Amino acid sequence: MTYTHISEVIEALPMPVLVVGADDRVRAVNTALVDILGGELVGKHYISALRQPAVVESITTLRGGGPASNVRYSSRDGAKDTTYRVTISAAGDDIVLSFEDLTASEDAGKMRRDFVANVSHELRTPLTALMGFIETLGGAARNDADARDRFLAIMAHEASRMTRLVDDLLSLSRVEEDERVRPREHVDLSALLGSVIKGLEPQAQEAGVTVILDAAETTEMVPGDAGQLVQVFTNLIENGIKYGAQGKRLNVTVHPSGTDLRLRSKAIQISVADKGEGIASHHIARLTERFYRVDSHRSREVGGTGLGLAIVKHIVNRHRGRLQIESELGQGTTVSVFLPI
Repeated sequence: MTYTHISEVIEALPMPVLVVGADDRVRAVNTALVDILGGELVGKHYISALRQPAVVESITTLRGGGPASNVRYSSRDGAKDTTYRVTISAAGDDIVLSFEDLTASEDAGKMRRDFVANVSHELRTPLTALMGFIETLGGAARNDADARDRFLAIMAHEASRMTRLVDDLLSLSRVEEDERVRPREHVDLSALLGSVIKGLEPQAQEAGVTVILDAAETTEMVPGDAGQLVQVFTNLIENGIKYGAQGKRLNVTVHPSGTDLRLRSKAIQISVADKGEGIASHHIARLTERFYRVDSHRSREVGGTGLGLAIVKHIVNRHRGRLQIESELGQGTTVSVFLPI
């Protein structure tokens, strides 16, 4: 087969491919392979072109009469590490290397492992506390009424924390399942926000926070899932009450609609702004990660599970909107949701 014919064939393949000729030099590559290894590979010895020992060893083994094999090839795409499975097999006197990108599946596997580890950690702490108190109540504190009441109160708190965590995990699962299905209802944001704020009045009063809703100019309806949007704004307003209580005031504003350049459509912005202590800039990009907390101890104290903003992000994505978090230390935090109309 001529060089031109080989090049045409491998160029039509969807995966990166490299062909090593009988003289152990690169005979042909396709465009997808050039994106990984760079250009000017044709004519180079395969050791110079590929360099990684596992790949070179497999080619040498195959050239010596050994079997076809699969090996890992590590590369880098900009700032991101990439991993490929390279299938090395003979085609007459040539050796063909095809590269399968495993990066996405390996990232997904790592996310699953991290998720399981985080859930296990979150559940282990209250379970350990519960087991300790049960053991104490069954022994030394069996007849101590004061200790019994104190331990039972703590056990109720830890059980409640586990319940909230399980509820949020189930909620996250449902949201992820529906994320590709766009909502078709139409929602009155002013009425929805008023209802959410009314439901959170006891928490706001306990924290000494006044929640002010400014939605006077809002008459437009937005396509959305009312139940999920209640989840979004309950979470954001509740966070403002819990973590921005020092400012004693929480402003919820529905801005007049306008064209959002990032969404490339007309959208309405709802912002929740507190005057609390603010968040350092290096935390902001990670706030929507599962179980990420700026202050783990404080978050657990106020009943946070570390999943709230992850749920918010998925719901906003389902609504084809976007989430924006702005904060400055000592100046408070503003979280905005942009929903397309």
